[in-house]
Order: sequence, then structure tokens, then C-alpha cells
Amino acid sequence: ILTDLFMVIALKETLEKKGALGQIKARIRTEVFKALNDRSEPRPPLSRENLLINELIREYLKYNKYNNAAHVLTAESGQPEVPLDRQFLAKELNIVEGTNGKSVPLLYGILSHFLHDGKEEGTQNTSPKVTLLNYPKQNLGKPPTERN
Repeated sequence: ILTDLFMVIALKETLEKKGALGQIKARIRTEVFKALNDRSEPRPPLSRENLLINELIREYLKYNKYNNAAHVLTAESGQPEVPLDRQFLAKELNIVEGTNGKSVPLLYGILSHFLHDGKEEGTQNTSPKVTLLNYPKQNLGKPPTERN
């Protein structure tokens, strides 16, 4: 019995180190949600706004390697499994992307725009468009593994 217990503990530690345990737990939660979800009552269709918001959140989650959360979001929200095209999403939201902005999720650019009160260098504040031309060169532009 003691040998079995040590084997279970070692297996759990190995799965945790590889990040697989979190994935397994998220997958189980997703499957339980699907099983408990009453399919006899159809889910209301996603509004255009919710579809766009969910897609912004999914892009953010995937970028930060929150894959489990992204998977659960997709399952719970009824969001299409295939993500919306980024160019389509930017066009729908009137976002003009510069070269710096394309390497990070659109939410970072939107946040940057509002943190700077829409006053970004070299742009006029006459349009409601979010510009990512002068995206801050801080930790946000770096992959999650390279951030402070």
C-alpha cells in the first residue's frame, strides 16, 4: 500500500511539473460542464458584442498561455471553436494596428489607448480608433516567459 501511495505522489508531482495536471483538471471541468449543461433548452445566440468580447478575451488567454481557461471559455460561452481572424476582429473594432501591436493581443492595445487617455504620440484624437502605432515598449510587449 505504501509503494502505491508513493507512486501516486510521484505521478502527481510529475504531472504538476509538466503542467499536465492543470490541463487534465480543466478538461475534466469542461466535460463535467458539458454533461451537466441542459441541452434541452437551447443556449441563446451570442450577440455580436459578446462574440467580439469573448474573442478578445480568448486571444488574451491564449497569448498568456492560459490555455485551460481559454478552453473552458469556449465551451461555456458557445464561442465557435475556430477563433475569429485577427484582421477581421481589428476591422470590426476600428483598430488600426502598427507593427508593434501585431505581436500582442488586441486587448493590450485597447488598454494602452485608455491608459494614455487616447493621447498617443504622433496621432490626433479626432477618431475613435485605437491606434497601436506607439505601443509601449514595456513588459506587455514581451512574451510571458520574458516579463519581469
